[in-house]
Amino acid sequence: MRIRIVDAFTDRPFQGNPAAVLLLDDAFPPDAWLQQVATEMNLSETAFAHPLPPGGDADWALRWFTPAAEVDMCGHATLATAHVLATSGRATGLIRFAARCGVLTAEAAGDGTITMDFPTSSLTPVAAPASVDHALGGAPILSVHDTAPHIGDLLVELADEKTVRELEPDHAALRAFARRGVIVTAPAEDPSRGYDFVSRGFFPAFGIDEDPVTGSAHTALAPFWAGRLGRTELTGLQGGARQGLVRVSLAGERTLLTGHAVTVLDGELLSTP
Repeated sequence: MRIRIVDAFTDRPFQGNPAAVLLLDDAFPPDAWLQQVATEMNLSETAFAHPLPPGGDADWALRWFTPAAEVDMCGHATLATAHVLATSGRATGLIRFAARCGVLTAEAAGDGTITMDFPTSSLTPVAAPASVDHALGGAPILSVHDTAPHIGDLLVELADEKTVRELEPDHAALRAFARRGVIVTAPAEDPSRGYDFVSRGFFPAFGIDEDPVTGSAHTALAPFWAGRLGRTELTGLQGGARQGLVRVSLAGERTLLTGHAVTVLDGELLSTP
């Protein structure tokens, strides 16, 4: 079985967010095997996809697993899967994926980017839980928003880009927080550098202390920053030591996520279901 590792939301190897992609010939193997493969890969996400019969609402069935659990929605592993399908000739034009969060689409452009169509997250203002304040080392919090069920993150607004970059969270404290994760964000210090806002994402409860570039989180970051900056087309920079760029376009109930991807490993998985 052929398995690839793709760096998503970057046009250079060893940046962005790596995801493993395994294309299957037919139905998904048992969940336990899928989880074992994802745990073995030990990346923030491993994507599994298989073709669907023609004539339906989607072309491929798609699932995502972290090293610890299956998740409802993942942007960077969807981008990685679309990249593999496009570059291997398995799909052309608009690709439709059937996933736990509904039908998602992806389409490659002539400049090498891939644009995905995801549901926009709702944002509900909430009080900052004391556990999160402690886990973020007491960094001043400007606002906190709850996100849609398929994401399940707390979106935490911090004062500035420097605070986001220098943040050293207590991952053990975050692990005890019963949510998918915490996204911290702030406006870009200098938008002339090519991005409008910055963010970092922490998901220790799912086996990921820090996720370099979280596509799904940008379905919440897009409406959040569109409301503050007064524009529906923005670019976000996410990550700490490893970073990537996500272009977002807010279109009401849908958010378009655009980025590059690079295959860095193409190999054979010898252990079959």
